[in-house]
Amino acid sequence: MVIRSDQPKGIINRNIYGQFAEHLGRLIYEGLWVGEDSPIPNTRGLRNDVVAALKELRVPVLRWPGGCFADEYHWQDGIGPRDQRPRRPNASWGGVDTNAFGTHEFMDLCEMLGADAYINGNLGSGSPQEMMEWIEYMTSDSDSTLARLRRQNGRDKPWKVPYFAVGNESWGCGGQMRPEHYADEYRRYATFVKDYSGNHIQKLAVGSHDDYYAWTEVLMAQAARQMHGLSLHYYTLPSSNWGHKGSATEFGEKEWHATLARTLRIDEFIQKHSAIMDKYDPQKRVGLLVDEWGTWYDAEPDKNMGALHQQNTLRDAVVAGINLNIFNQHSDRVKMANIAQMVNVLQAMVLTAKEKIVLTPTYYVFKMYKVHQGAASIPIDLSAPEYKLDQASVASVSASASRDNEGKLHVTIVNLDPNRVAEITARVAGSTVRNIVGEVLTATAMNAMNTFDNPNAIKPAPFSGYKLQDSQVILSIPPKSVVALELQ
Repeated sequence: MVIRSDQPKGIINRNIYGQFAEHLGRLIYEGLWVGEDSPIPNTRGLRNDVVAALKELRVPVLRWPGGCFADEYHWQDGIGPRDQRPRRPNASWGGVDTNAFGTHEFMDLCEMLGADAYINGNLGSGSPQEMMEWIEYMTSDSDSTLARLRRQNGRDKPWKVPYFAVGNESWGCGGQMRPEHYADEYRRYATFVKDYSGNHIQKLAVGSHDDYYAWTEVLMAQAARQMHGLSLHYYTLPSSNWGHKGSATEFGEKEWHATLARTLRIDEFIQKHSAIMDKYDPQKRVGLLVDEWGTWYDAEPDKNMGALHQQNTLRDAVVAGINLNIFNQHSDRVKMANIAQMVNVLQAMVLTAKEKIVLTPTYYVFKMYKVHQGAASIPIDLSAPEYKLDQASVASVSASASRDNEGKLHVTIVNLDPNRVAEITARVAGSTVRNIVGEVLTATAMNAMNTFDNPNAIKPAPFSGYKLQDSQVILSIPPKSVVALELQ
């Protein structure tokens, strides 16, 4: 490994470490929102323990209200006295949404976390007027009727809304559109996404999923001038069968290897979608936003499939580390990423059960990697043997590096191989390393997890597997582990 600290190549956008909260399962209700009358300690209805845990991650941006839910959400339902808000069926995920958590509650959460708001507008079942009026309600400091209504509902000062998306997955649950039709609709709706009272919105368009390159081609050709960002969605499954994806907790090395092989494909997708974007936007003005990513497994036997609840193991931590390393490496084009999702759903940071919470292995990876936020990307040359299983093989090591504003060099390394230590000889070009401090996240079992009975089964520990030898650093990275180092 050669860490080229003398060749920084731009800034890693802090928004790569973004989060996503959809009205789905127990994410909003029970996970974040318990109400002001709850026995669970809360601040204005938002549970204190979860908010405190998330603040530790320095969440830069939070996407809401969906997801598929966004294209059936009407913002007027979620304002005003809570006991007078309508109860609506959640047609995407089942059950009834009380609308107790709406615009004011979401923006309150963003302010508690210190996160920027990423609002996903309703293109599928909404109108340009509805979208325009929501933005006015949130951001106008005028004497208009909607600004007055916001003040009447308890918020005098307008909010800042830096990011606004026109629809979600319009090729699927957001309207089953062809790319040409969505491009026309996007340009129409985006015209009415206006800036009020000094607020400046970056307009975000629905992009592709996986290898749907034709969508990116059409959107960049027909609407690039009207957008600041284009999304990309990709979920990691152990298999290609969405009906039988595989268990979140019961798996062996075959499923471990297959999951890592499939998550590594995000690098290919980013490169190929970026190449299309480069044709129309060589200045890289339009950001690629991986605003849904993460693992997706079968529902647990006693859980409602629509709730998308799954446990989170060491395998998920390794997946998270790989993805974040890849996003860091492509920071010239990738300007935001939002893991799906924040609490109790899919690859969550936090799991809750009434008054209890558990921090997941993925949570700890985000905490270890937060040093990369806003830091200068440092290239790494890496040569490593492949991790092979039967006829399949993947890279055995993933890594990325950055230098922060204080001049500290940070390197994050993932050993994908569950059986072998990665013995790495590293050299830092342009710097002399005198000391190393770091953390390692690993466990004996591939499916190690934190539970409510044993919440600390897997968490970071000090890393001591290094030695300084002349101008080199010799690293011993344990099998199936994530390591974060500060080289001094």
